[in-house]
Amino acid sequence: MKTRLALTLVLAVATTVMTAQPTLNTPAANSPAAGGTGGSVAAQPASPTPQLLVDQPGALNGRRGGTGQRGGGGAPRRGGPPVRLPVPAFIPAGPDAEALVKALAPHRVSPRAVPGANPPLNAEGDFIIGPDYVPAPEMTAVDGVPKGNVIRFTMNSAESKIYPGISKAANGTLDPENIYTLIVDSHPTSYTRTITVYVPAGYVPGTPAPLMVGFDGTGYLPTTMLDNMIAQKRIPPLVAVGITPGNFPQGTNNDAQGSQRGLEYDTMSGKLAEFVETEVLPLVEKNANVVITKDPEGRGAIGGSSGASAAFSMAWYRPDLYHRIISYSGTFVNQQWPFNPETPHGAWGYHENIIANSEVKPLRIWMQVSDADLLNPNVMKDNMHDWVEANNRMAAILRTKGYHYQYAFSLNSGHTTAPARNQTYAHAYEWVWQGYKPTGK
Repeated sequence: MKTRLALTLVLAVATTVMTAQPTLNTPAANSPAAGGTGGSVAAQPASPTPQLLVDQPGALNGRRGGTGQRGGGGAPRRGGPPVRLPVPAFIPAGPDAEALVKALAPHRVSPRAVPGANPPLNAEGDFIIGPDYVPAPEMTAVDGVPKGNVIRFTMNSAESKIYPGISKAANGTLDPENIYTLIVDSHPTSYTRTITVYVPAGYVPGTPAPLMVGFDGTGYLPTTMLDNMIAQKRIPPLVAVGITPGNFPQGTNNDAQGSQRGLEYDTMSGKLAEFVETEVLPLVEKNANVVITKDPEGRGAIGGSSGASAAFSMAWYRPDLYHRIISYSGTFVNQQWPFNPETPHGAWGYHENIIANSEVKPLRIWMQVSDADLLNPNVMKDNMHDWVEANNRMAAILRTKGYHYQYAFSLNSGHTTAPARNQTYAHAYEWVWQGYKPTGK
């Protein structure tokens, strides 16, 4: 177990901006792709950037490694990263959040958000939620609200050309010749996987429907919430597809390096998007009698932990297919296996240099991490396994490049824990789907 020293963060408020009508198809005006310098999407004042002073004793304390198969361990800090990034500009969620965003002036604020408060829907940037959480009312069934239909079917690994199946006998050991990877006893294994399809009430067969793909099954696709928000017209009448990473015999270690889940979710490529597109969605359309839109503006992905980095990779590597991402406790760390010299630091590379050195993509990203999230929960000693640092750096580089994003830092919360998710699900869905206009394709 490793803990952080208590500290007071001095955070810039000027980099969090209001965007009443976000534009999704073009990069921000100051992004490199638009001929700018790649700075914040907010206009910067001529005087020195005002500061928001946030006292956060213990906000980053009490950090623990994972449990069970993720193991434990720690590592000393390495030297300065290749890309120097600013500290995220956290603003506590609540009735004063919008004023703080607009003020661009010094404020001294409480290190806690109003219980149950989420960031403003029309804001981009970095926000604090918690430490007290209230489930969103959209999570409770309401009498009279039409309910969507749920269809389930299974897929067999023998039918897959992309993922024929692997599993591991045990967790990996350190590679003495390469600190950025593990030696893992991984071998071919067959599996089945469950696909769950939510079809919104009132769907007209043959009509192209927007899509939300959820990883690790249906945990990030709460159907009651979808029923309520679709009925309220706060999100489009989307088809939601929950995909498990393989159903293995009880006791099989199906996470991280050497596992089927790790291979699908932690690999830095468009392979997972290709699998979903060519092997999963055709069966979804057939078994659920739906048509999925081909418009990437009408497609999103959501997940937690490695499922979150998988959702991001779906859109990053295939922006022709996906534009909208929701990430909870994203595993933007070095967990890719097998080792790939083209992306030697795995998903840590996103905020290390990949996003910085790439043209801005037309993505809209909502992301969250917890103050007690994972900290080096394995035997690796590469200093690229701090979930808080990784997500802070992701927010910083997204802001620097001018992406449309909102980041929620959750106090009194752990890795993908339910209280923060149940409070923010509806907010995250509504925020990430803003600006969507059906094209009929």
